[in-house]
Order: sequence, then structure tokens, then C-alpha cells
Amino acid sequence: MESVTEARLASALRLSVMRLSRRMRQERSSSLSPTQIATLATLERHGTMTLGELAAAERVQPPSMTRVIAFLSDAGLVSRSAHPTDGRQVIASLTPAGAALLASDRAQRDEWLAGRLAALSAEELATISHAAPILDALANS
Repeated sequence: MESVTEARLASALRLSVMRLSRRMRQERSSSLSPTQIATLATLERHGTMTLGELAAAERVQPPSMTRVIAFLSDAGLVSRSAHPTDGRQVIASLTPAGAALLASDRAQRDEWLAGRLAALSAEELATISHAAPILDALANS
């Protein structure tokens, strides 16, 4: 059975992470949805992928990913092409415009966050520095 302290920490951490996530979304430079931005980031990280692979990576249904890719393609942020060995599949790739949008979006949010971090004490910065990899591990578990 988990302790009361762990339950309280879980609740406080959940609330803090949700608030920070919401605030970071408000600092986005584009009007794309979180799913659209995440799809661009996945393509940047993993390279060309089929729509099925993208849907699995983003934990959405394939028809939803088809709509996301159609929108991103129409916006010039992703290119679609036929799979080289399976004509039934479509592969998606990040375009230079998509990569530029991601870089701009990240730079704007990083600038905002760096400004907030600059107001913290050295001790608070050290604590966040130690916590960041732990939070990343929690997110990937």
C-alpha cells in the first residue's frame, strides 16, 4: 500500500506538471494542435514513417493519423509518398517548412521558460536540474 506522503506527492506533482504543460502550450508560436505538433516532432526524431507507425507512436487510431497527416501535408509541413514496396501504404516525411516550424516553436517556449528559470535561486535551479531526468523517466515509463 502506498504511503500518504507518496499519494500527496503524486497529487501535487500531477497538478504542477499539468499547469506547466498548459502554460507551455500557451507559449506555442503556431496554431497547430498538440497532436499535430507531436506528429511533426515524431517525424523529426524518427524520420520517414508509415501512417500506421505514426499512429502507433502517437497512440491514436489510424484514421485520426490519416486526418492529421492530410492537414499537415496541405499546410506544407509534411510530404506524403507511396511506400516503396507496399503500394497500399503511405509514408510521411517532415518537410523543411515543418522542421523550421518546430524549431521556431521550441525556441519561443525555451525562451519563455529560460526567463522563468532566471528568476529562481541557485538552489532551486539545482533541484530542477536533478529532477528533470527523473521526470523524463517517469514520462517514458
